[in-house]
Amino acid sequence: MTDNWNLLGHDWAVDMLRQHVSNGTMRHAYLFTGSPGVGRRSLALAFARSLTCSHPPALGAFCGECKNCRQIAAMQHPDLNIIQAEKEGGMLKVEQIRELRKSVLLSPYQAKYKIILLLRFQEANPSAANALLKTLEEAPSKVILLLTANNTEQLLPTIVSRCEVLRLRPLPTPRIESYLLEKGADAEKAQFLAHLSAGRPGYALRLLEDESALGFRNEKLDEFANLLGDSRVARFNYAASLAKDKEGFRESLLLWLSLWRDVMLLVAGDEQNIVNIDRRELIETLADRLSLAEAKKLLTTSERGLTQLKRNVNARLLAEVILLDFPKI
Repeated sequence: MTDNWNLLGHDWAVDMLRQHVSNGTMRHAYLFTGSPGVGRRSLALAFARSLTCSHPPALGAFCGECKNCRQIAAMQHPDLNIIQAEKEGGMLKVEQIRELRKSVLLSPYQAKYKIILLLRFQEANPSAANALLKTLEEAPSKVILLLTANNTEQLLPTIVSRCEVLRLRPLPTPRIESYLLEKGADAEKAQFLAHLSAGRPGYALRLLEDESALGFRNEKLDEFANLLGDSRVARFNYAASLAKDKEGFRESLLLWLSLWRDVMLLVAGDEQNIVNIDRRELIETLADRLSLAEAKKLLTTSERGLTQLKRNVNARLLAEVILLDFPKI
């Protein structure tokens, strides 16, 4: 096992966590934040392996081969509890946290510690978030809670203050590109997907391995471009079809958000950090038509739409409002 836990990037975070394990100074709760696909879950699971490995080759390391290491990697360890919403973009419910509170009172069955992994905790409803506070305050010494979330602003400050926070940043594009080359991508595809990933190795690998993910992305950005020239009636019709599939709606919003971010960057004079490099002509056309304030407003509308969709607002009405804000080109 490498010094960096066989992970791509986030060396500083691995070093810090290794020190905690080596010195026996683990916190009772850790919060890993960053964009989806940046490596939050991978880092949390590697940390869990270092805490439970039966035959660590060095302090703060893990062998990767013992029963504990293999079961943690497969997320099927008897002392690993995984709590998450039923699907991405869903809602983590208070009943799940109440069940968790019963579990933490039990001693570890096989390993030194009981690990509680709470994925995408920004999806917890308010009751679930408040219920977790009591567990954070009263967790037994042999229990370690690992939370992942997009950012700290989406969580209760009282939860954030009770965790050791590790903010994971996107990786440099050349590093993602090298990683994709190692995974078998040709040079052209590695360069393209590295840009699309925006520094998120998990998302880059998904695009490489799942052709449907890249196909969906291309389809939705084509539809985006067409909508800019569509009439109000055509936009209303599209909103009606989009609202029928909430998961597809959410994924579309994420892609549109990425495009509006590129437009805002170009308006601000930043050409180096554009993600959707294959849509350069469209991005330039929009940047020529919009002010920085207008581009930022469209970006914010998409961000707000993601939040509202999670709150189960009327999806069709939400789609109509968002599409009517699109400029007419």
